[in-house]
Amino acid sequence: IPGHVSVGKVLEVKGDIQDVLGRPIGEGKNIVFLDVHETCNNCYYCLVAKASTKCPKRKVYGITYSSKDGLHGGWSEQILLRSGVKTIVLPDDFPPKLFISGGCGLPTAIHATQRANIPLGSTILVQGSGPVGICAAVVSKLSGAYSVIMTGAPQHRLDIAKLFGVDHTINIEEMSLEERINLVHELTEGRGVDRTIEATGNPKAVNEGIKMTRDSGRMVVAGHYTDTGAIKFNPHIDLNKKHLELVGSWGSDFSHFYLAVETLIKFQDKFPWEKIISNEYNLEELTTALKDLESLKILKGIVNPNKT
Repeated sequence: IPGHVSVGKVLEVKGDIQDVLGRPIGEGKNIVFLDVHETCNNCYYCLVAKASTKCPKRKVYGITYSSKDGLHGGWSEQILLRSGVKTIVLPDDFPPKLFISGGCGLPTAIHATQRANIPLGSTILVQGSGPVGICAAVVSKLSGAYSVIMTGAPQHRLDIAKLFGVDHTINIEEMSLEERINLVHELTEGRGVDRTIEATGNPKAVNEGIKMTRDSGRMVVAGHYTDTGAIKFNPHIDLNKKHLELVGSWGSDFSHFYLAVETLIKFQDKFPWEKIISNEYNLEELTTALKDLESLKILKGIVNPNKT
């Protein structure tokens, strides 16, 4: 059952259950939960490397659980939360839909910006104008960036990104690669940006981002959760001579999830989070939803099983 980030109202509770902050979870409460489940906290990656996103026993709601395991995905009328799932009770006055605006994009963006180690006053390039890219722009500003440049398409996504404080947008459908690289250098006094966060999933974006990042800068590759192909890479020119730091960012853990919830609560009036959601779909409309997303007709669609 797909759907790995969800919010819902508690229908039934067995036993004395609390969220991670010790608050009781009762029937009728709106809660969210970390979709990443069953990290073992007993292996090298959990205990030594401190990288639970690479735990070999890691399971994810809506992704790695089988439908035979039960109702473990958000594209359903109800979800069963297994023992040990880490939950957070939402404030009674916090709109549940607002959490889904951040969804999986915000925790992913928080992890990526942490990996970017953004300096105060820096200029950031965000590649990709989807939910992860927009959230990365927001978190970059909150982390101390003074200027954010975004490359992406189509234009309606870039227009929404501007509402979230992106300073310069570059439509990749309207400018050539050379023009884009030149413009980024013009906006940064010829150096290139201090930090680049790739959130596209397109391999070519990595080559482009390297060229747009200044010498002794850092680039974080966060968009490649599936294998979409290889690129040519010159270790001398693209990495060593540039004195460039190139790092990956895989998934998110509870710390990123927690910060995402806190960010949405604290800054719910500062940013137009609702603009990220383009449309709602019921369970019978899922094929349409996937086609709309694939064609970039929408920025983000959400599944509401109760929508009529």
